[in-house]
Amino acid sequence: MSRRLDSEVIRPGDTAVLTMELQRGIVGTESLVPQLGEQLRVSGGVDSVRRLLVAARSAGVAVVHATVAQRAGGRRAAGNAPILERAEAMTDHLLTGSVSAQLLPELGPEPDDITVERLHGVTPFTGTELDATLRGLGVRTIVLVGVSLNMGILGASMEAVGLGYRVVVPVDGVAGVPADYAADVIRHSLRYLATLSTVDDIVAAWPVPTERTEQAWA
Repeated sequence: MSRRLDSEVIRPGDTAVLTMELQRGIVGTESLVPQLGEQLRVSGGVDSVRRLLVAARSAGVAVVHATVAQRAGGRRAAGNAPILERAEAMTDHLLTGSVSAQLLPELGPEPDDITVERLHGVTPFTGTELDATLRGLGVRTIVLVGVSLNMGILGASMEAVGLGYRVVVPVDGVAGVPADYAADVIRHSLRYLATLSTVDDIVAAWPVPTERTEQAWA
């Protein structure tokens, strides 16, 4: 199912780890779909992503968090899909700046991380500054983790490929529900869009910083 990972594809200077909707109100206790957070934790995905982010920051790989939120007040984004209608009905859920809109605390953000917030839709590039942010960082490859394989991860992969990025997905850092359907998405769709790998293989491909390399990056 996965191809051998070429370390040149994920060189630190050309690569960013992009987390997708790993927020308290998505996969935490305030989730609209509790099964999604449960599946991510049961599969070890939260710990896998945490290890990936620690390694990325140490290796000088950019860490970018794609989050979703709602504006407070009456002028919110259109609930033009069933899942967005459901979110719209929960007036206090995922409001910008609220606890439910925050990242899972074990994942950050750290001071050098970048967060790009989305206020509408179900994918991270459309109508946000994510593409410009990544291009400004010199990113050519995106290591994509988070949720969900049902929509967000699949949609982000399609957008990223369309914009010219290479996508790498560690299969132990993503989740969807139900689990057998998520596996089918990986097997029948995602493998045609992204290089499939694991967190361990990606981390092993990044150099462990030494004092000399840290000075060079500075």
